[in-house]
Amino acid sequence: MGSKKPSSTEFDTERLNLCNLSELQICEQYQIKISKSFATLDNLNDSEDINMVWENITENIKTSAKDSLGLYELQQHKLWFDEEC
Repeated sequence: MGSKKPSSTEFDTERLNLCNLSELQICEQYQIKISKSFATLDNLNDSEDINMVWENITENIKTSAKDSLGLYELQQHKLWFDEEC
């Protein structure tokens, strides 16, 4: 038996608005936020769990990107046929 292909509405994903990276001010803001999040890595101890550190890094990158770039909003497509028929 074949599995049903999930529709795009079944996924709850967030897409970053990468088009905003072309704007110099937003790009610089993102770079500053990322730099600040990596500056905290200088204070790491050898005793810290590497998995927790990695989760912290990835979460900081995602948060910085979401704050700086914003989210891409999907546009609703108009129906190509007349609904009254």
